[in-house]
Amino acid sequence: MAEEINLHEVSISKLFITGEDCTYQIPVYQRNYAWEKDEIETLVQDVFDTYKKDKQCVYYIGTLVSYRRDDGIYEIIDGQQRLTTIYLILAVLGKHIKNRLAYRARKKSDKTLENLNSLTTLEEKDKGIENGYKFAQLALEDKKDDEFIIFFLNNVHIIHYIVPRDIDLNHYFEVMNSRGEQLEKHEIVKARLMQKLTKDECIIFNKIWQACSQMSVYVQDCLVFDAKNVFGENYNAFKPTDFEWFTKFDCNDYTEKKTIKQILKAENVEIPKEQDQKESFQPIIDFPNFLLIVLKITRMGEPSFAPVDFILDDKELINEFENAHLNREGVKAFAYSLLKAKFYLDNYIVHHSNEEDSLSNPWQLQTYTKGEKKGQRYLKNLSDDSNIQVKLVHLLSMFEVSFTARQRKNYLFYILDYLLNNKSNLDSYVDFVEDLSDRYMYYIYLDKNNLNEINTPKPNSFDSEILDGNMFNNSDFPERGQEDFDLIYGDGTQKSAGIPLYVFNYLDYIIWKQYAPLRGKKLKETSVERKSLFEKLDCSDFGLKVFEDFYFSRTRRSLEHYYPQATADGKDGHLDENQINCFGNFAMISASANSMGSNWDPQTKIDHYLKDASGKINKIGVSSLKFMIMMQMCKDHGKWDFEEIKQHQEKMVEMLLFE
Repeated sequence: MAEEINLHEVSISKLFITGEDCTYQIPVYQRNYAWEKDEIETLVQDVFDTYKKDKQCVYYIGTLVSYRRDDGIYEIIDGQQRLTTIYLILAVLGKHIKNRLAYRARKKSDKTLENLNSLTTLEEKDKGIENGYKFAQLALEDKKDDEFIIFFLNNVHIIHYIVPRDIDLNHYFEVMNSRGEQLEKHEIVKARLMQKLTKDECIIFNKIWQACSQMSVYVQDCLVFDAKNVFGENYNAFKPTDFEWFTKFDCNDYTEKKTIKQILKAENVEIPKEQDQKESFQPIIDFPNFLLIVLKITRMGEPSFAPVDFILDDKELINEFENAHLNREGVKAFAYSLLKAKFYLDNYIVHHSNEEDSLSNPWQLQTYTKGEKKGQRYLKNLSDDSNIQVKLVHLLSMFEVSFTARQRKNYLFYILDYLLNNKSNLDSYVDFVEDLSDRYMYYIYLDKNNLNEINTPKPNSFDSEILDGNMFNNSDFPERGQEDFDLIYGDGTQKSAGIPLYVFNYLDYIIWKQYAPLRGKKLKETSVERKSLFEKLDCSDFGLKVFEDFYFSRTRRSLEHYYPQATADGKDGHLDENQINCFGNFAMISASANSMGSNWDPQTKIDHYLKDASGKINKIGVSSLKFMIMMQMCKDHGKWDFEEIKQHQEKMVEMLLFE
């Protein structure tokens, strides 16, 4: 079996009250207690919020690293600030604390801890501990009910890592000083998973984990196994069939040295020098949230697994892995899926270049490929068909700018699950992503039952509609009409409750899709195809370059009223609040552009924005096809009143629903 990792999960009660008799000793080389009011209040409030949400769940409060001496003393190496805070909270709650917390060679600190209930009469006090006790009293002032105290004692857990006796403590401190005070949640998960494996399996698992954790680098550049064996002659295929596939490789580079670096992170391997120059990019997700997506994919094959109950949020990382109850085979299946998912994430899904948004599209959809010369690598478009390539870039970036948060990326789960379980045929892939975008619109954003009072999707609405049990929902689309849209988002007779970003992004994709068949064609304004395009858009011709240059900018996250709010008082011929707060008068632009021109009247906005032919338009600030159409309509009609707003809304909704 794998080398034992002395890692224990203990409740606060077991740590201080009901566990083994012991003393937690803060050595002299540790700094004084220094937590301030904000830190203590935040910790208490986080625990209390979890308690109110679910009284049965476990809240992980962090990690504790100690060295156990023969006399029943745990010398605290890491986590003493958190441990002292827990002690102070227990004292405020009036609990009898069996196990002592002591500061070695600091009599003033010890005296303060021993006399917390009579600090006013104590002559010499540790000011930090005294303040901490007062801050804990304030934080717990309205939180002392019996149920919360029981929750704090039994449901708040800490991860206690006891370092081996033969560890090089000097090396430990060197590593801990370079890596921070607390173990990350994903490191705790890794340690727990590796406990299930044999030594040789741990080596393979560690190599996969380390390669996949480098989120800003292509996995082909990180995996220590010979990349050609894993990713094929050209480095752009995925050859492994399961975890056991890796056992044929030599694992003799494992070292038996017991350093903390090996035990906690097992970083006992080096990247070959020829791979030092790595292609990097801005990842669209971080490692902990990526782990959750892969775990959910891994569990989709379990008959009793309920995807709607799985939470894609790194706050729940330890809980979700604990709930999975992965055995040895489950851990290996997860590791295999992790590597495969990272390959597809890097090579089949967009990431942003390390540049800011600019006049050229910064979204990349490129696969990592080996060159003809030894050690040469380069990136090439995923598809040789420019139509498929551009369509995929627009679809994937449309999803990403709609759901930028690293947590709860349901769309990324659906796409990766599809890629891991289907042959990588790009025609089928683009069809799947487009179908997914349609289902988001029709099943979620056009169904009032799936939206809350401000038209934001309710919890679990995505999985409930996109999945049918543990499979994708392939049912026919429901009938949706103009009245369905207006019922949710308003038609100007009443103020809209809110219009989500996804609705605008989806519509801009649909508008671009009308143009897509004309890509690459040099069409005059008099051409039938070009005339037909602008007839569909319900405005005169404003050129094709706008479509050619269009991309989903990360900056466009601000709702713009084309008819400004400043004059929407319903007086002297002005529109009222209901009329301007409907889909027909909105577009999504950048916050900087919105703040600059929010009070301009419609005609002034044309003068400042509608100058694309001369290159003066701020393409990043107003990179919305819908906004371009609105400005051109205003220019065509010479005005932008409620009549134009209604006409534009009807045309856009018709295109959105019946394209």
